[in-house]
Amino acid sequence: MKTRQFLKLSLFSLLLTLAACSERPAPTAEPEAAPATEANSAHYDTIIRGGTIYDGSGQPGVIADLAIKDDRIAAIGDLSAATAGHDIDAVGQAVAPGFINMLSWAVGSLIKDGRAMSDIKQGVTLEVFGEGFSMGPLPEGVARDELAQFMGQGDEPIPWNTLGEYLQYLESKGVSPNVASFVGATTVRMHQIGYEDRPPTAEEMENMKDLVRQAMEEGAMGLGSSLIYPPAFFATTEELVELGKVVGEYGGRYISHMRSEGNRLEESSEELITIAREGGIGAEIYHLKMAGKQNWHKLSTVIKMVEAAQAEGLDITADMYTYIAGGTALAASIPPWASDGGPEAQLERLRNPELRAKIAAEMRVDSDDWENLYYGSGPEGVIVGAVPSMPETMANEGKSIAEIARERGVAPEQAAIDLVLETNGQIGAMYFLMTEENVREQIKIPLGQLWFRRRSAGARGRFPQIQDPSAGLRHLCSSAWALCTGRTIDFSGSGSA
Repeated sequence: MKTRQFLKLSLFSLLLTLAACSERPAPTAEPEAAPATEANSAHYDTIIRGGTIYDGSGQPGVIADLAIKDDRIAAIGDLSAATAGHDIDAVGQAVAPGFINMLSWAVGSLIKDGRAMSDIKQGVTLEVFGEGFSMGPLPEGVARDELAQFMGQGDEPIPWNTLGEYLQYLESKGVSPNVASFVGATTVRMHQIGYEDRPPTAEEMENMKDLVRQAMEEGAMGLGSSLIYPPAFFATTEELVELGKVVGEYGGRYISHMRSEGNRLEESSEELITIAREGGIGAEIYHLKMAGKQNWHKLSTVIKMVEAAQAEGLDITADMYTYIAGGTALAASIPPWASDGGPEAQLERLRNPELRAKIAAEMRVDSDDWENLYYGSGPEGVIVGAVPSMPETMANEGKSIAEIARERGVAPEQAAIDLVLETNGQIGAMYFLMTEENVREQIKIPLGQLWFRRRSAGARGRFPQIQDPSAGLRHLCSSAWALCTGRTIDFSGSGSA
């Protein structure tokens, strides 16, 4: 299959929001009745009548009827003379294109429950995977076993090998949302090199390029990287350029959780622009942020860099989430060198008293060599989660590392290391790294997309607080823009770091 996307239904699936329009800009007047035509007197599968239609352009809504036939929008206007198998009264409500979760980690939860209730019930109709790590091409051995654990498969075998086979597997199982994926640069690297901190050989590089080519043939949207995390951290710019050139052959795109969102933010932004320029591809900065108080002043610099690249003719965009905290593994607080060889090698180093002391010392100081999330947040700003399969971890859920350290009578860095060891690296954490002022400024800049991340398992989660006065964002953008802009939107209580 050589389609560029795996979409079960139309990408332009509709959302009927179940809220009054009192917070929205006043819709334009209801259009005058159209003369009798084949369109407004035909029979459709569904007609949504009298809703305020927001078409994704950012313009004010228009009160009109909307007809659907064969999972496609068939007509918009006065369809009072038309009939349908299913009529929906949408007077006083909003009708919008389905929202897109640009960075979804529902790769495992959709297998367990394809209904995706937390996203579907809030209007998300497309889940996009592949931030650095994708569900194919799968390596063999330990890395494959770790993927099964990550997805909650346990000892169950994974019934696919390539990215295309994974997407077809989801489709054959039946899932509510549409799905698409980038191929992960991390996954491709692990397939050939594993967790080693070294460049690929010439043969390995050609194999990696072939794997990317295969994924693009199967429908991948492009190449995704997440460069703060080992083993992705070990990849060079040149390696990513070479993979990007393959993606460019197919008109794909490069997306990246950049190498640094803090002390080396400017250098990392330049790296992304270089990959786009030399690879001949468009590129997107995933969840643009200025992490750590010492870096909050860098927003204007990065915006100027992106705008200069755009003026050069490069297709560079960025997305964001409207939160001041990001979420990832607590093990991301550990310096990358400790992960050379993989997760088990990291845990072994944490058990070694001499190496443990070295790791704790590095966690306590700022660094330009790696993204020290722990230092950027401070122990009071790192809030741990629980591991669902480990009930004993519930006692610490919602507590800061500083609080846990006080309870245990140890240094905060030691408490963090102990938690990683106690959970075999499975525990997650929220890192409070950003400032509300930057969020306010970013949301007004038309560089790309609003981005809100969550897995789609379970009927929980919430809409973004764009119009919540407590978030300080109420008057920064119109609800027409926030509700159904052409920019991508998903919803949750936190973003990914």
